[in-house]
Amino acid sequence: MHGVTDSIEFQMSLLLFTALGGYQIAARIAQPAVVGVMLAGIVIGPSVLGWVMYTDFVKSIAHLGAIILLFVIGLEFKLKTISNWRYGVIGLFGVLVPWICGYLLAQYFGFEPKKAIIVGVALTATSIAITADVFREMGKLKTEAAKAIIGAAIIDDVLALLALAVSQQMASSTISGGLIIMMVIKAVIFLAAGAYFGRVFISKFVAKMSASNKSTQFPEFLFIFTMMMAFFYAMCAELMGLSAIVGAFVAGVSFEGVTPKIRKHLKIGTEHLRIIFGSIFFISLGILADVKAFTFDTIGFLLALTVTAILTKLIGCGLPAKLLGMNNQNSFVVGLGMVPRGEVAMIIALLALNEKIIEQPIYVALVMMSLLATLIVPLILKNWVYAKEQ
Repeated sequence: MHGVTDSIEFQMSLLLFTALGGYQIAARIAQPAVVGVMLAGIVIGPSVLGWVMYTDFVKSIAHLGAIILLFVIGLEFKLKTISNWRYGVIGLFGVLVPWICGYLLAQYFGFEPKKAIIVGVALTATSIAITADVFREMGKLKTEAAKAIIGAAIIDDVLALLALAVSQQMASSTISGGLIIMMVIKAVIFLAAGAYFGRVFISKFVAKMSASNKSTQFPEFLFIFTMMMAFFYAMCAELMGLSAIVGAFVAGVSFEGVTPKIRKHLKIGTEHLRIIFGSIFFISLGILADVKAFTFDTIGFLLALTVTAILTKLIGCGLPAKLLGMNNQNSFVVGLGMVPRGEVAMIIALLALNEKIIEQPIYVALVMMSLLATLIVPLILKNWVYAKEQ
């Protein structure tokens, strides 16, 4: 029996069964699916039932889910809608304000500088996978606020990874200005070259193949090619020191040159993959949170950290959005939409834990902060901001 429960088949069945349960929970409490699925992940994870741990298998499937999810969302966007300098300003302040405030908060709680720096970095990154999926579910993905969030979050993610690199060097006393500049250059090159290559070459190749006999004889050819490019871009992003989900998003955007008919065909196929693997990604966020690891001292720090995480994004991103011409509602939505930390903050926390920069209590607080900050956004967006439109 032990061998059966450890098998891939059993784990996949249990994860997908949990996803179904998550959708049922979301329907019962009238909330976005992402909320129900993450809550279901908490239930089957170490916090409650302990049926599923964050194994290498779960981690790998969840990673695939995040890549596919961002690729699908990238298909919805054109490069010019997110390459707005205003989004860059929002993303920059969305990193600086949380980083500084997180550092000061950790110092207030008595953490040594290198730990305080990591706490600040963990507050910088925004998980666009979560916010974008909520907007997709509510049919708001093409709104001004959603475009600003996607554009700012891409920049935010790049800057957060740069901040992590800086922090790791500061922690080991090997800070190098040249290395930081090189990482910035690589990020800009990848984003620009990736989008250009897609628009000029990939779109033309897809159009040519769709008109050939191969497309008629093997209709799945284009779909396989599309997913190959999604994972190729994700791999290239990681090789450049960026997040794989940034590469997947750029891959999706790079298909903007294909015809509407082909685009629709690609969306149908990738949407089925998103449903399966995207659900497991959201489940994994719930599994990661082990509330049993809490101590009394950790709770106070967690509450302060979560409040800081929410306010610094609301102010750090919402205020620049307002000053740059957005109305009050859209400015608030931009600030709120940048609040989820999701897998990015968890990855930063895990790297710091593995490198022994932080200990388990701080790690648990960062993971739980990420989960709480993630859960609150879809609840507010659906029940308050857009409640009258539903």
